[in-house]
Amino acid sequence: MKYTIGYRILYSMKVTALIPDEIISSLKKYAKGDTLTESLSIAIKEWINLKQIKELNNIVSEKPLEFNSSFSAKEIREINRK
Repeated sequence: MKYTIGYRILYSMKVTALIPDEIISSLKKYAKGDTLTESLSIAIKEWINLKQIKELNNIVSEKPLEFNSSFSAKEIREINRK
């Protein structure tokens, strides 16, 4: 389906899924959406966000961030206060 909201075009897909009742009950409890569809959207977005955070953590663990040798916290604070 295609929806237009202002200048944005949103697409949605209708799906049929066989999900056990206990999972749906937990989903409704924790996601707290107004509808099952909204609860599913919330849960899927949160799952994707967690996966992206884990991916970024893996990248940083492979190549940790390093401060420049001339870094000075005091100088940065002074710059930020200007």
